[in-house]
Amino acid sequence: MTLVDRKAAARAFRERVPVRGVFALRCGTSGQVWVGSSRDLDAEENRVRFFLRSGSHRDQPLQAAYSTHGAEAFSFDVLERLDPDIAALNLADTLKARTAHWAATLEAPMLLP
Repeated sequence: MTLVDRKAAARAFRERVPVRGVFALRCGTSGQVWVGSSRDLDAEENRVRFFLRSGSHRDQPLQAAYSTHGAEAFSFDVLERLDPDIAALNLADTLKARTAHWAATLEAPMLLP
């Protein structure tokens, strides 16, 4: 990759609009579900899987299920993508409300932040 290509790739990454929304982590073996939200869904799956693989996720029941059933049992499902035009001041409240809605709908615990 040339210097020009690297600069173009870096610029494209900085200018991208992250997808914000609500997701579910599902354990296919046990049937357990956890609901969370993120300001960047594309990066969130990598972040969650990294912490689970390293055994350091803050949500202990999730970490225990992951340690018991393994990575293959878990899926990351996007439940809802938020409108990109939501004002920054309203984003935290909107994510919190939508996460609570999906947690109640799926009868699932919310992930620890």
